Amino acid sequence: MNRAAFPIDDLLPRIRDSLGTHTRLVLEAPPGAGKTTQVPPALLDAPWLDGRRILLLEPRRVAARAAAHFMAAQRGEDVGATIGYRIRFENRVSAATRIEVVTEGILTRMIQDDPMLEGVGAILLDEFHERHLAADLGLALALDVQAALRDDLRIVVMSATLDGDRLATFLDAPRIASEGRAFPVEIAHFAVRREERLEHQVRRAVEHALASHPGDVLVFLPGRREIARVEALLQPVARDAGGEAVEVLTLHGDLPVEQQSRVLQPAPDGTRRVVLATNVAESSVTLPGVRVVIDSGLAREPRYDPNSGFPRLDVVAIAQASAEQRAGRAGRVAAGWAYRLWPASQRLEPQRRAEIGQVELAGLALELAAWGDADLRFVDTPPPGPMAAARDLLQRLGAIDGTAVTARGRRMLALGTHPRLAAMLLASDDHTERALACDLAALVEARDPLRDGGDALAARWRALAAFRSGRAPASASRSALAAIDQATRQWRRRARAGHPPDDVDAHRLGDLLAHAYPDRIARQHPDDPWRYQLANGRIARLYDDSALIGEPWLVVSDLRHDRREARIQRAVPVDERALRRDFADRFTTEDRVVWDADARGIAAVRESRFDRIVLERRPLARPDPSRYAEALVDAVRQLGLAALPWTDATSQWRARAQCARHWHPEAGLPDMSDAALMASLDAWLAPALAGKTRLDALSEAALADALKSRLDWSQRSRVDTLAPVRIQVPSGQERRIEYALDEAGVPQPPVLAVKLQELFGLADTPRIADGRVPLTLHLLSPAGRPLQVTQDLRGFWERTYPEVRKEMKGRYPRHPWPEDPWSATASHRAKPRGT
Repeated sequence: MNRAAFPIDDLLPRIRDSLGTHTRLVLEAPPGAGKTTQVPPALLDAPWLDGRRILLLEPRRVAARAAAHFMAAQRGEDVGATIGYRIRFENRVSAATRIEVVTEGILTRMIQDDPMLEGVGAILLDEFHERHLAADLGLALALDVQAALRDDLRIVVMSATLDGDRLATFLDAPRIASEGRAFPVEIAHFAVRREERLEHQVRRAVEHALASHPGDVLVFLPGRREIARVEALLQPVARDAGGEAVEVLTLHGDLPVEQQSRVLQPAPDGTRRVVLATNVAESSVTLPGVRVVIDSGLAREPRYDPNSGFPRLDVVAIAQASAEQRAGRAGRVAAGWAYRLWPASQRLEPQRRAEIGQVELAGLALELAAWGDADLRFVDTPPPGPMAAARDLLQRLGAIDGTAVTARGRRMLALGTHPRLAAMLLASDDHTERALACDLAALVEARDPLRDGGDALAARWRALAAFRSGRAPASASRSALAAIDQATRQWRRRARAGHPPDDVDAHRLGDLLAHAYPDRIARQHPDDPWRYQLANGRIARLYDDSALIGEPWLVVSDLRHDRREARIQRAVPVDERALRRDFADRFTTEDRVVWDADARGIAAVRESRFDRIVLERRPLARPDPSRYAEALVDAVRQLGLAALPWTDATSQWRARAQCARHWHPEAGLPDMSDAALMASLDAWLAPALAGKTRLDALSEAALADALKSRLDWSQRSRVDTLAPVRIQVPSGQERRIEYALDEAGVPQPPVLAVKLQELFGLADTPRIADGRVPLTLHLLSPAGRPLQVTQDLRGFWERTYPEVRKEMKGRYPRHPWPEDPWSATASHRAKPRGT
């Protein structure tokens, strides 16, 4: 059937032919070029596809539905015939489906369940520039399948704003680029007023756009909170240039399907619209009628704080690639305009940072354990610190044993949600308990349904229960509760759960939630009722007006890490008896020798714990002497290396060793940085503390010997050669070299402080480390005061010395100041009297 022309049309034969000779392809095409909806159908009849299916990966459910509907409409078919889609909780495919549009998590499940990908001939990863974790994992799995099982599988990576050269090199693939944009877009930076709030700046920009340009307006905002503020400002006053009312709509991933579909359809009566959207509208979605884009330049993206162990959502500046994507939305149906709400002088990062480097990785770690190979080829390698934290969590959840996935871990994966929530959904075989777990999973994943609802998660569940009975509280958002109720029904079908009760005690909710957050089970501090110690050893605090004050045990589902300590955002009480029943192995009693910070000595105690929470501590009369060193090492972990008896000589030796390692990496010297020394205390410090009961019993000499024990004899000799303590100067004397490290442990230029007269006759700056490193010369007066700091001795003699000589000769007449320092004899003494 007839269809509209797209800029990418001319490239379709080339794309099809390229995939006939190569199994991988990088495709770059600007917004509106048609890559999402035109490339997959163009490949259906390719000989190499041989009648098999195409999987089109979309990063968002909104885009997946929209792409499937558009392609099906082009063929005059209903969704679910030749074109279908699969997203979370929704499946519109049939035996006749040849193109399946799937979201990122669905692709991972399909590959895990069927590594051979029977019946699949090609995987197209759309909008890869967004660098979602699931897309990176999907690509890594697909490459592994292609390399080991399916050398005929085609993989296409597509986006409008890729780092195409890097990706083509990584994939060893051809790169095809479409130059054409659907329509031109004029870009301008909208004037910023000092201290103006974002919502007011957006309102001014919208009013300007409605008065100056035709068509609908699409506004990009960081999240629902900002959308609500702008919507409140616009609803009463939105008018176009002719005074006609303008409809204000919102678009984000949590909207019901019906509301999303309404935004994606043209206004039936031609009314102009202002659409307030998150970055869900950034890619693969055409909003009919949009001619103007207003871009806040901000997005709310996940970040992982390895210091706190808590994930968070931060409002961050978008990358240049995202700014181009957003501007392109204005040129999908006609020439358009894009207004950017940041100064033209502000420079954006070229590409969006990959999620794999900044989010919590428990889901990824579980997928890799299930796949049986953690060494997949990722565009960006998963960082080791967050991966270690993820595996620690999976151990707590019972999902892995060592590095191998357990049977429970495979059941968790099959549920298609975060491992925390999956563990909770599997915690009980009771149908009612499971229904409650489904409620909690939906509540944890959803936006808060209560306005100013405090920190009690149980209050959210009661609002949900009241909504089901038709009496939702006035303080709740009915639309949010409706979305949560819909999600719980979907979870109950998947988890084969019964119907939830009408009322439960809050502790019953906590008993279930503890299986999702075993590391965030928290006990009230004995000396401060607002503070709680978590099972992972950290401290968190309730807000002053908390509804949870007085609860001896909590399970915390939401934490915010402030600079000083974490704040409990959402929690529910838990019964200690349930903890002892369900987590019996976490309750332990152990005799320990520990560091007593107040006495600055060691103490022997019998300690009862839940995980890392100390429940009771009693003194022991007869401690085990063999454990003294362990306690003192723990003291250094608490107090830091500064607690040790450093001398200037020991500090200088350490700096020399670290400098030599930095200047000569091929020497293979061990790392002597603070981090490396703290990480290896048991190896180098514990032997020196054997038999001691106090830190101050460690002598300065013993500390020096302990440090040097990290190097063998040949390595110590190498340090002496590369970073000598002293150097002989032309006067015949040996002078000391000073070494230093900055706060990050990076070596600073070594310093030689020497009287100027001792260097007469020396043309060039002395060097160490086999000639690689020049010394920084502090040239001193006869009184030892600095005259010049330089690494260019030759330049000093030529340009600066004549002025120094003129000034110093009268001040120090008994010392030599020759006109020609090149041929003068160096001396560390004054001239004899009478000369």
